[in-house]
Amino acid sequence: MCGIAGFVGDGEKQDLAKMADCLAHRGPDAEGFWHDSKKRIHLAHKRLSIIDLEGGAQPMSTEDGALTIVYNGEIYNHLELRRELESKGHRFHTSHSDTETLLFAYRQWGAAFPKKLNGMWAFAIYDRNRNQIFFSRDRFGKKPLYYSLQNGTFAFSSELKSLIQHRRISAEISKESLKKYFAYGFIPAPRSIYKNIFKLPAGCNLIFDLPNFRMSVIPYWRFVIEPFEKLPKHPEQEWGEQIRELLAAAVKRRMVSDVPLGVFLSGGIDSSSIAAYASKFSAHRLKTFSIGFSEKSFDETDFSDRMAFSLGADHRNRQFSIDSALDVLPDVIQKLDEPLGDSSLLPTFLLCRETRKTVTVAVGGDGADELFAGYDPFHALRLARIYDRLVPKPMHQALRSIAARLPVSHNNMSLDFKIKRTLRGLSYLKKIWNPVWLGPLEPSELQALFQEPMDLEDLYSEAIESWDHCTQENIVDKTLQFYTDLYLRNDITTKIDRASMMNSLEVRSPYLDVDLVDFVRRIPSNFKYRNGQTKYILKKALEGVLPKAVLYRRKHGFGIPVGKWFREQRLLVDFSEEIPFGSKDFLHGRYEEHVRGEHDHRLFLWNYWILNKVLRSHEKCR
Repeated sequence: MCGIAGFVGDGEKQDLAKMADCLAHRGPDAEGFWHDSKKRIHLAHKRLSIIDLEGGAQPMSTEDGALTIVYNGEIYNHLELRRELESKGHRFHTSHSDTETLLFAYRQWGAAFPKKLNGMWAFAIYDRNRNQIFFSRDRFGKKPLYYSLQNGTFAFSSELKSLIQHRRISAEISKESLKKYFAYGFIPAPRSIYKNIFKLPAGCNLIFDLPNFRMSVIPYWRFVIEPFEKLPKHPEQEWGEQIRELLAAAVKRRMVSDVPLGVFLSGGIDSSSIAAYASKFSAHRLKTFSIGFSEKSFDETDFSDRMAFSLGADHRNRQFSIDSALDVLPDVIQKLDEPLGDSSLLPTFLLCRETRKTVTVAVGGDGADELFAGYDPFHALRLARIYDRLVPKPMHQALRSIAARLPVSHNNMSLDFKIKRTLRGLSYLKKIWNPVWLGPLEPSELQALFQEPMDLEDLYSEAIESWDHCTQENIVDKTLQFYTDLYLRNDITTKIDRASMMNSLEVRSPYLDVDLVDFVRRIPSNFKYRNGQTKYILKKALEGVLPKAVLYRRKHGFGIPVGKWFREQRLLVDFSEEIPFGSKDFLHGRYEEHVRGEHDHRLFLWNYWILNKVLRSHEKCR
């Protein structure tokens, strides 16, 4: 796992050095630079050594110098690809470097080769013969890649803060991106927080043509729900067996490492299933890691302790006070890079920090909720359809007003929070239920904040496109498409990348294995959410793998009490600073209502607080 950066065009070596220095936490073990002064190409790499510690140094070039790569990620099927490439006449010089495999795979198959990869990646390959640079990002956006073409310079980097170190790259806040940030809680690709700086979308390649400074973004993969047309005679048994086989294979692929490896273990279905299979493939006693909080509604360490004991794992469990988590916030903000409103970033950071004290690689359970319908909104869908059909629109606001009188609770996923959120989403069209349920602000609030009308088609264009892209009429499938297309790719994988890389830890996600995803996307939705039960087919598949007490316990989110922190003014909003957009009166009003306990504005206040702090950190580093 590493950090990459580079530029073509105007600029000096010191620009590249400054860009690379910002990526030190991603690659603390080594660094490398490559320059072609004649063509004005500059590449940098910061390395976290995981595979082929001796032979995997970068930037790496082919023997003839025709191809040069900087790469961030892990390719889990690189040994199979290496054998195939060797059979076609390619001669490798490293013992088992996946970086060299990428070079020869590009030489053999050209721009089509990312389709053959199973892993996580973001890379740039300079092709001297074609006079271009070929970029690619993995299917789920597990590894980041920012780029910009400004002022005679094309620049790219693993992180936004690194990119804006280049003197030719300006950083002007995009008002449209801010609107989407407060609508979703994240900034969906290809946008970034800044104008003219973009994220390469997940599942896409980018080709930059050197002679004319033109670029083209080309999708090579997209998640598509295509249910099996014919059901097997015994779906639970047959599909369950295939899920077990594919999950076991996915875990086994991710156990390969030349450095110490462990497993995140919360005690829930996803992490417990990963730990159960990992214990079978580990040559040594499995190391597992969890964190807990002294406040009971935010703690689940009893479950992780029991699961670790049943596996005979070497389990490390660190307990925190919720308030002590505030102590790490300055460090998190300093390294966050781009605003992300998911407050579970903080406990994820703490988990990664504790894990990195013992191992360099961790395996986790991310992706299962999106693929198997594991989130709370799936419970709301059936009632939502009935409500939408039977309750007249004029009554929606009255019912919301009644719900608003429920006492505010700051417990993790409290009942009043769920009721208010559900009714809020149902005030709008089905196509935007999901983002309105999740987002910090709804359209009417966004209009008040930015003091201008909101075009819903534009504001939620990504969610609407995802809804329309799903050809299945089933609302569960369309919700699955939203979570996988948008939430997973722009929130979950971003959170894991940032929290892990802040601590120089590599995190691997078996549930996002290509073969497993390709199978699960074809399972009909009524086998994922069934009779009020989330992850139905996954739970059935794992009944012989995990105890029923783990499989059928109530889902517990990885949350922190940000609402309580704002209410008790442990997190403060500084009204002396000018906000870079919108109405300060709106911000002040929401803050006062929250402090008085009249309304729960935790999501908006947290998103605003994160945004403000991250932008200030960017200003200091330029």
